[in-house]
Amino acid sequence: MTRGTAARAAAGGIGLGLSAGWNLANVGAIADETAAGYGVSLAVVGLFTTALFVMHAAMQIPAGRLADGVGARRIGFAGLAVCVVCSLGALATASPALALSMRTLTGIGTAICFVAGSDYVRAVSGSPFAQGVFGASGVGSGGLALAIVPQVEPLFDWRAAYVTAAAVAVLGALALLAGPADPPRARRERHVGAGRIATDPLLVRLGLVHAASFGLSVLLGDWVVTLLERAGGLSSGVAGAVGSLTLLLGIASRPLAGLYMRRRPERMRRAVGWSFAAGAAGTALLVAAEPLPLALAASALVGLAAGVPFAYVFTGASAARPDAPAAAVGFVNMIAAASILVGNPLLGLGFSAPGDGRIGFAVVAVLWLAMLAALPRRRHPL
Repeated sequence: MTRGTAARAAAGGIGLGLSAGWNLANVGAIADETAAGYGVSLAVVGLFTTALFVMHAAMQIPAGRLADGVGARRIGFAGLAVCVVCSLGALATASPALALSMRTLTGIGTAICFVAGSDYVRAVSGSPFAQGVFGASGVGSGGLALAIVPQVEPLFDWRAAYVTAAAVAVLGALALLAGPADPPRARRERHVGAGRIATDPLLVRLGLVHAASFGLSVLLGDWVVTLLERAGGLSSGVAGAVGSLTLLLGIASRPLAGLYMRRRPERMRRAVGWSFAAGAAGTALLVAAEPLPLALAASALVGLAAGVPFAYVFTGASAARPDAPAAAVGFVNMIAAASILVGNPLLGLGFSAPGDGRIGFAVVAVLWLAMLAALPRRRHPL
């Protein structure tokens, strides 16, 4: 495989990752404006994202089986098409019922995009570094949506979330179009039941590792701004800038950890363990919420730590089930998505208890350490 081929494959995977991540954050980026445009409460606007995320989680294994059956690149185009069509459909009118239905269907597209993107870079390059770069595109696109969608909102009003999502999906399709075709080994004739995937003990462990790293960091990212405002006395702008590091720094640590894994695969399990300890430490420091330099360092520590396990988890998942690598990736990601769906309201409840939400963050710090027990016993997954 030439460097040019690898670069085109990485670009196609990034295009899929950008579309998946963008749709998870685009509506929340202009929640107040969306609520005003639809004439509903913020709680209803929150359901627009919840509906997408439920379907995104439910479709992980089916999306993987589709990728295993017909090839990741082929099914990736279908996922991007779903994102475009549903985003354009949501533009028709400010109807909450229409938005809920379109966002639910968009979850099918984002699930396909994520699983297909991960499997595509694996099938073409097989590099943990490429897997890390793909992971960076997924987590980074959510941050980009938070920054860009509000800037174009004056032009499109509540439609900005959907216009930008359609544009990102089109760009992703162009990048994927320039990528190499699925290699023959990406097409599987043997049918592997979902039950065999879901009962694989190594995949369950890898799923828990992903839930600890990605899942917990997303939960912290969802609530850290509120914590810093209430307990740290920071303005919303400063709290948002500080809290965004819990997600944005994964853009750096995901590919860097993938590069480290490619060079030192036998040491990667230990590196993941240390990242859990760092995540616990950063979360514990966030409980203090002040002074500002401490909160800044804590958010940065969580963001960097959360990105370390990504290449380890997804390279390990596909290697564990060569008979159904994409379905294995989907199952692992489904566990993390389910942890976010369950944990988000529970962490929110912590803000109704005494302590300005600190108790929930303290529990998350303990969970980081508890998940050390989920690490696979083998030294490396290759």
